[in-house]
Amino acid sequence: MALAIRFERLLADGSVTDQAELARLGHVTRARVTQIMNLLHLAPDIQEALLSLEPVSEGRDPITERDLRPIASQIEWAEQRVMWTQARSRISV
Repeated sequence: MALAIRFERLLADGSVTDQAELARLGHVTRARVTQIMNLLHLAPDIQEALLSLEPVSEGRDPITERDLRPIASQIEWAEQRVMWTQARSRISV
């Protein structure tokens, strides 16, 4: 989530021209940058919840960008919230 916000700021302030440049600079595909940027479509309270998660010092993150893709693809924030609640209960975040 923080990376998506950072990318958005870099684009807004003109530090990079487009997502393709972000991909080149980050040595990732344009598709990967799009996946990260799509997190900006999450409801603000979900974004805040993600940013408030405790850092993981060992092992894997309990929730990944891939877990969030179906939630971010949902247009309605109310439905996103239902999906987020379901996801949290499955992974016990």
